[in-house]
Amino acid sequence: MSTAVSSRVTKAVIPAAGLGTRFLPATKAQPKEMLPVVDRPAIQYVVEEAVAAGIDDILIITGRNKRSLEDHFDRNFELEYLLEAKGKMDELGEVVNLADLADIHFVRQGEPLGLGHAVSVARKHIGDNPFVVMLGDDIMTHRPPLISEMMDLHSETGGSVIALKEVPHSDISLYGCAEPGARDGNVVEFRGVVEKPAPEDAPSDLAVVGRYLFTPRIFEFLENAEPGVGGEIQLTDAMDQLLKVEPMHGLVFDSGRYDIGQKLDFLRATVELTLEREDLAPEFSKFLAKLVVDRGLV
Repeated sequence: MSTAVSSRVTKAVIPAAGLGTRFLPATKAQPKEMLPVVDRPAIQYVVEEAVAAGIDDILIITGRNKRSLEDHFDRNFELEYLLEAKGKMDELGEVVNLADLADIHFVRQGEPLGLGHAVSVARKHIGDNPFVVMLGDDIMTHRPPLISEMMDLHSETGGSVIALKEVPHSDISLYGCAEPGARDGNVVEFRGVVEKPAPEDAPSDLAVVGRYLFTPRIFEFLENAEPGVGGEIQLTDAMDQLLKVEPMHGLVFDSGRYDIGQKLDFLRATVELTLEREDLAPEFSKFLAKLVVDRGLV
């Protein structure tokens, strides 16, 4: 039996079943989402972003060799006992709080059939509720949380909302490219998406990146989607079908995003997020300044 439709967004889906081949050999035995950025794994930033936006029910889609994701957000009584015995109360608080961030659930994708298939796995958990999809290798430090702004726009329009970022025209072939309609400030009508177009064929420079808010009708079209390139179920194909039955908008943002699946962005995130830390920034900034001078980079 389906649940009553709710307009308030309280659920998030985080696909985290990818193999992370761009980070081999580091990801041979650990998920890319568990790569540390400063002193916490990348996926923790994503979960904390969801919690900051008021989301309290999170489903993480995993695959093989992803058990450490579950362990990270679970209690570890042996570690807690050891930290308490040694008087390391700050570290103890950090570890205990991980299990209390939200109601965090896990389900396996089963087969690596693409992002669309990963989202479809969440159907029973989501029910008849709107929900957000947050890619597990995209860290967003936008303030206020970008997800919060997307939720506000959903409340106004009743439809799905897609995060968009303007990228250099020469880079648009790396992304799904939005086909925009009328624009009002940072809100645009979302009329379609072209997957990784050649720059000369791109309808805009607005890239679809990392955050989506969907009504539950997306599941109808994911269920009926035909496999595309590589035999994968494409989320963008289902989005094109959803557009035919309900409005969809894009929310444009311009900063605070790190694709930690890319090595240079991973390094940038580590440096910039360290510089935001009061406990680390003073000494680290001195180190960076000296390094730049010593290497003759200025």
